[in-house]
Amino acid sequence: MLVPVSELELRLGIRVLSGTPRTVVATMPVPGNRQPFGVLHGGASLALAETAASVAACLHFAPGTAAGTELSATHLRPVSAGLVTATASALRLGRTHATYEISVRDEAQRLVCSARMTCVAVPDAARSR
Repeated sequence: MLVPVSELELRLGIRVLSGTPRTVVATMPVPGNRQPFGVLHGGASLALAETAASVAACLHFAPGTAAGTELSATHLRPVSAGLVTATASALRLGRTHATYEISVRDEAQRLVCSARMTCVAVPDAARSR
């Protein structure tokens, strides 16, 4: 396990498959995360994207010492079945900020969602628990 698993990740079925400070790969099932119209909920896509980038940032700074400050996304195509895979790739790894580009793809490798997230180092976060 790279970092502790959150309640939300458990509920959505998110699994982190691999990770380094530069790249994290995570998956999530579409069934159980669909909106009433039968396609993947955009909020679930964002939770997957944020998880991938947050894990990468924690690996860059230190476990439990990163917080997201910005997340933006564009939903590009619907998906109604299977797994989606998020790949967070570092755009910049700084001393206090890390920015990631996240692609969420379906099982046919089609881009479902494109996101970008910036995280900030919060050095006292791990000590205050």
